[in-house]
Amino acid sequence: MKTCLVVDDSRVIRTVARKIVEELGFAVVEAEDGVVALEKSREALPDAVLLDWNMPNMDGMEYMKALRALPGGEAVRIVFCTTENDMRHIQEALAEGADEYIMKPFDAEIVKTKFDLLGLTE
Repeated sequence: MKTCLVVDDSRVIRTVARKIVEELGFAVVEAEDGVVALEKSREALPDAVLLDWNMPNMDGMEYMKALRALPGGEAVRIVFCTTENDMRHIQEALAEGADEYIMKPFDAEIVKTKFDLLGLTE
């Protein structure tokens, strides 16, 4: 079974994302910030990461750069999921290694579409 790491400092967002991603057939691991996400990624690389940008301790961009530096980290599919909606943020995330970008609020259809585009679903 493929795994998805849901990284967001909001428990509500993590719960909603977990339900959506589990319905797509993924095992879900949660992290409340980039520090915890990096620890979990070092234990076992996920197939996908649904990643918030603005979090305490380590933000999404810092986590993504650290993940990409791990052995095998370049293969993980990263979908930023954030309220940052200006083109500069989107371009920066994609330039730094994100595979896709979703705006909050999101729903199951948009997550499925992005995961389909990345070849994560069957």
